[in-house]
Amino acid sequence: MPSTPTLSRRARVATAGAALTAAVAVAVTALGTVSANASAPATPAKASTAAPATAASGRTTTSTHLTIDAATEAARAALDAAEKENQRVTVAVVDRNGNTLVTLRGDGAGPQSYASAERKAYTAVSWNAPTSRLAERLEQAPNLKDIPGTLFLAGGVPVTAQNAPIAGIGVAGAPSGTLDEKFAAAGAAALAP
Repeated sequence: MPSTPTLSRRARVATAGAALTAAVAVAVTALGTVSANASAPATPAKASTAAPATAASGRTTTSTHLTIDAATEAARAALDAAEKENQRVTVAVVDRNGNTLVTLRGDGAGPQSYASAERKAYTAVSWNAPTSRLAERLEQAPNLKDIPGTLFLAGGVPVTAQNAPIAGIGVAGAPSGTLDEKFAAAGAAALAP
């Protein structure tokens, strides 16, 4: 039986290093091949000949929205009206879809007033009515209060254009909903022509 030659420590390290270098080179080559193949398209791309779709006349509608400047002006007018009466409130203005455009939290307004003002504004624009009137409807339809995002307390008024709601203004934080609604109405009045 032939004997296996014994390699020195230096020879064993050199042989292991060469084997490792060869293995890395093979792996890098294989990875490059896979990457190159993965990026190649399977089939040639076809040019699109379809024309852009256009909606036929009578199938679209246009809606009116407040500008951010008008929403800010209304919120500022409502907050100013409250401050003149030493009330600490938050004012929110939402668009026709109930998205918040502006929220101004007055100095010293309570933490609950922020969400309440937004929900009052959302409720007013959703039903195109002051929230004080909607609160009265709860006697006949108590389940209205279960609609998400709404708050049936006085303090919200709609803003309209051509008898359609385009925004809602909500105020919260005064000691009564009557005051909140008075300040919201002052905000809406600031938008009148």
